[in-house]
Amino acid sequence: MGNLSRARRVTAALGFIGLLFAVLGIIMIVMVPSIIKQQVLKNVRIDPNSLSFNMWKEIPVPFYLSVYFFNIVNPEEIIQGQKPKVQERGPYVYREFRHKSNITFNNNDTVSFLEYRSYQFQPDKSRGQESDYIIMPNILVLSASMMMENRPGILKLIMTLAFSTLGQRAFMNRTVGEIMWGYDDPLIHLINQYFPNSLPFKGKFGLFAELNNSDSGLFTVFTGVKDFSRIHLVDKWNGVSKVNFWHSDQCNMINGTSGQMWAPFMTPESSLEFYSPEACRSMKLIYKEQGVFGGIPTFRFVAPNTLFANGSVYPPNEGFCPCRESGIQNVSTCRFNAPLFLSHPHFYNADPVLAEAVSGLHPNPEEHSLFLDIHPVTGIPMNCSVKLQLSLFLKSVKGIGQTGNIQPVVLPLMWFEESGAMEGETLDTFYTQLVLMPKVLNYAQYVLLALGCVLLLIPIIYQIRSQEKCYLFWISFKKGSKDKEAVQAYSEFLMTSAPKGTVLQEARL
Repeated sequence: MGNLSRARRVTAALGFIGLLFAVLGIIMIVMVPSIIKQQVLKNVRIDPNSLSFNMWKEIPVPFYLSVYFFNIVNPEEIIQGQKPKVQERGPYVYREFRHKSNITFNNNDTVSFLEYRSYQFQPDKSRGQESDYIIMPNILVLSASMMMENRPGILKLIMTLAFSTLGQRAFMNRTVGEIMWGYDDPLIHLINQYFPNSLPFKGKFGLFAELNNSDSGLFTVFTGVKDFSRIHLVDKWNGVSKVNFWHSDQCNMINGTSGQMWAPFMTPESSLEFYSPEACRSMKLIYKEQGVFGGIPTFRFVAPNTLFANGSVYPPNEGFCPCRESGIQNVSTCRFNAPLFLSHPHFYNADPVLAEAVSGLHPNPEEHSLFLDIHPVTGIPMNCSVKLQLSLFLKSVKGIGQTGNIQPVVLPLMWFEESGAMEGETLDTFYTQLVLMPKVLNYAQYVLLALGCVLLLIPIIYQIRSQEKCYLFWISFKKGSKDKEAVQAYSEFLMTSAPKGTVLQEARL
């Protein structure tokens, strides 16, 4: 009797535990997605209390700037009118350091900040030294010549004499360090002396001189604390909501984010839009495919074919014109009126005539396309590679002897890649908190539900079996009683004497 009572208590306890597990599993199935969403929303907004704030403030991902130069093989022949030949040199790799300062939270759910950048040469990752010499177009001479094309002949003559006096030629031989970070040029000193404020720089001239140890402008972006629908979107840059470099409102709009984080919960229909101060415009990338980086699911976004298309191919880009061949963007209006063009490296995804006009160019998607791999749940970049090329349009300008017989050509100067990938402890923490834990919770809810159902079956089965045993016992008891009565009656019959006259017959088998 005691064993039976103990068994009933055990099965009842297991049933109660099973019920709890099943209810908890159902609650988790209903609530966990909402809880995860709320935690993501809480931790990706720009708030000192969010998990991603320090990542936003001091980017833990190591960024590298890799620069490739197009060394001119035949400068004298180009002046005589022959086709340019170039040889790619590099990469010259720099470690890029970024940090935000002057962080100010405003009353309208925005935060303003300056992001400073500095670069440190990495000899072990580079193919060459900063002391390497590169022959490339003299941007100052050729740009000034283009600006004087429609001026009176006397001014062109004066400029020719000035170039000759200062030893200026159409092509120059400078070190990588000078081209990158600046060199003293007598022409700059002369212009600043006689035409003050006509140049945006006073000291050395270099392609990246204005980027090193400087900020990228004052960004004001939405924090997402009060209005999550606008999280990370740029409200203003340098105090304006649109620039005035281009010829249409659409092209002048400052759209998207500052290029570091995007809104979470992306889908394949999402796009990545960001404002680039270096390109003086907003850019939009489109979804390409799903992937995995370090065990973390990602969406890959790439540049559409229309990113640098001219106005005749893609009408919304008409505002960036005057345009040349499709695939290159004229950035002269935001680069001191110098005839500079932005494109993909080696004129990838551009009109083939551009690459055919210069010997030594070999565009291909594997080496020259850009991409960003984003964790779609949080909108945080995992791996990125942004590649752009800077080119100079040059031609002979009648009246300026230094330009000789140069045939019109868009000549690549250099291309660069900004790349970064989450790694080390940061990647491990990200994986644990934002991938592993949600996955464990997702599995746990179904395990609890299944285990609860199994435990609930135990008392049910026990009850069914107990009822069967009672039924069998009752049937057995009833059957046993009838047998006993029959045996007893037969025994009494045998023991009773037979009546007189009765003849007992022999039983036969």
